[in-house]
Amino acid sequence: MKKRNRKLLILGYALYVYLLIKIILFKYGAVDVQVLWRQLHSVLEEPGMIQNRLAFANFTPFVSINRNLDRLSQPNDFMNLFGNIALFIPQGIFIRLSGKGSFLTAFLFSLAWSAALECTQILLAMGSFDVDDLILNVLGGLIGYAICRVYPQPVVLQKKS
Repeated sequence: MKKRNRKLLILGYALYVYLLIKIILFKYGAVDVQVLWRQLHSVLEEPGMIQNRLAFANFTPFVSINRNLDRLSQPNDFMNLFGNIALFIPQGIFIRLSGKGSFLTAFLFSLAWSAALECTQILLAMGSFDVDDLILNVLGGLIGYAICRVYPQPVVLQKKS
């Protein structure tokens, strides 16, 4: 990979990670490190906050997925199901574009990022843990990787003469 392309790939990946954090932790709001710091201090001062988050966590696979499938006509359920997949499609694409990734790498990176974000939601009391989010995020990463396997060459638009 050319040095310029590698830099663009790294820059693109950094932007992608920023957007993941913005969407998952900040629910589309501004990314504010001070908010993270305050949340961490709150949790350290009141450890029961983590216990409360864990009480509402979903550790049973397919509970949320089945609920979302039953209520696909509801915008929130549709967005939860397909949004969790769509958010991680770029993860698989970036792994494939890096030239060093395999299907297993796409699986492991998607799982690691998803688990880190889900656990951060518990630790910072900024959302809830849902094992189904992990499943859907990993599926998205694998779909992104598969897209690059099926279409290995970038699409080049031809100029009209």
